[in-house]
Amino acid sequence: MFTQLNPPLPVTVIDRGKGLALAVIDYGPEHNLIWVTALDANGEIWCAPNPKVRMQENWSMGRGKPDVAMDAGDSG
Repeated sequence: MFTQLNPPLPVTVIDRGKGLALAVIDYGPEHNLIWVTALDANGEIWCAPNPKVRMQENWSMGRGKPDVAMDAGDSG
């Protein structure tokens, strides 16, 4: 299933950087969600697996920067 996000969500893709998630692809229960993300730095579009995607910080919502250092060993 392909779901367009409206509005897009600001996310950080580990090893790629910040961007806007435009859509989510769900291949079913045996697979990670895939986040279709346009990167801020260069406009590239990446399809990132769920373990590599974090919501960006949002001061007004009380959410700090994602701790990506602990994810360095993720095989996700």
